Order: sequence, then structure tokens, then C-alpha cells
Amino acid sequence: MGDATRRRGGQVLVFDADDTLWENNVLFERVIDDFLEWLDHPTLDRAETRAILDDVERANAVAHGYGSKVFLRSLAECLERLRQRPATEAERREIEGLAAALVEHRVELMPGVAEALDELAGRHELLLLTKGDREEQQRKLDACGLLHHFRAAHIVPEKDVDTYRWLTREHDLDPAGAWMIGNSPKSDILPARAAGMNAVFIPNDNTWVLEHDELDPTDRGVLRLSAFPELLLHF
Repeated sequence: MGDATRRRGGQVLVFDADDTLWENNVLFERVIDDFLEWLDHPTLDRAETRAILDDVERANAVAHGYGSKVFLRSLAECLERLRQRPATEAERREIEGLAAALVEHRVELMPGVAEALDELAGRHELLLLTKGDREEQQRKLDACGLLHHFRAAHIVPEKDVDTYRWLTREHDLDPAGAWMIGNSPKSDILPARAAGMNAVFIPNDNTWVLEHDELDPTDRGVLRLSAFPELLLHF
């Protein structure tokens, strides 16, 4: 990417939220582990059962969006597909109990996020862009203690190339001078690049499988970092 000092002054940095600023998918993964153990399918192993759940989640994400409510729906539909009958009230209560922590869990910031944003906000214009259920995402935003750093925070149903084109129009941004920072190739990096923005990819080991995608290793418009605080070395 060349000399990092060339990027220090007056950039527009757009941040993803879930699994970039705070932990998110690891909470869902814990629920899935509990669900698979409770389900204990007699003929399918955990990997096969998980593959079916992934298919259900993929379809529901398209039809209904994201968040814990859609996730609960996917767990119930997975159970119904595997047991070839509607879920009973007792089973639905069990599923809701397994997933209760998703609603009740406090926001856990990723290491170094608060300190890095304190510095970055003094150097650049910061925006936040997150997708999902509006009420659920707003609860996280209100609880995170970070909103004062951002000129604006947007909750959108999906993050595709049209979303990023809208964002550049909404804030009158020069895409070539803006950076999308996130952990998801599918939602953060590839569509931002397609809209003409630069991107910073910060992988998270717990990124949702449906957010995985291949990045071009030769794309010089993508900066790859291993941890959030490394942003301070480049911006």
C-alpha cells in the first residue's frame, strides 16, 4: 500500500460494527453448539446438521434479514426439517432458552477499539455502517459507548454495492478518499470496492460462515490488518 503517512490526513473512515467493533457472531456460535448438542440427531453428525442449519439461515437471511429473531426462526425451521414435523411448544421454549443470551448479553468491545477510535476521531471523519434488525442494532449502538466518535451511524437491512453508493451520495463522499473497515469480505470489503471505495480487512476468527468470500490478494485497494489497533499505524 505504500508509505502509510500518505493516508494520515483527513480521510473518511467507515466502520462496520458487529465483529469489528465488538464481538457478535461468537455468541451465535455458542448457541449453535448448544443447539446441536441438544438436538443430538440420531443419524447425522454435527457437521451434517450444521450444514442444514446454514442452508436454512442462508434462505432466511434473504427472506427476512438478520438478527436474533431471524436466528430463532432458523433454529426452529432446522429442527422441523430434521424431525419432519412442526416444532412443539416445549421445543420452541427450549430454543428460546438457548438463545436468551443473545438478547441479554452486554456489548463486548474488541481489544483496543475504544482507545484506537479516540485517536482516529481526532484525525479523520468517522462514520458507522451496520446491517441487521433496526431495534436490535440500535440497542447495541446505544450500549457500546462509542457513538460520540461518529458523525453519523446508519443501520441498513443489507450491505451491498448499492448501499455503499447510497452512502457516498448521502455524505457527499469521494469514494477514492473513503475507507470501509470491517471483518466481512461479503458485506464490508467486496461491495465497498465495487462502489469505488478503499477497504481495510480485519479478519475475525468467528466471522459468520455466510459472510465469507474470496478476496483478490493483488487488490492494492484493500489493506489487510491483523488487529484493530493497527489502524493507528496507517491512518
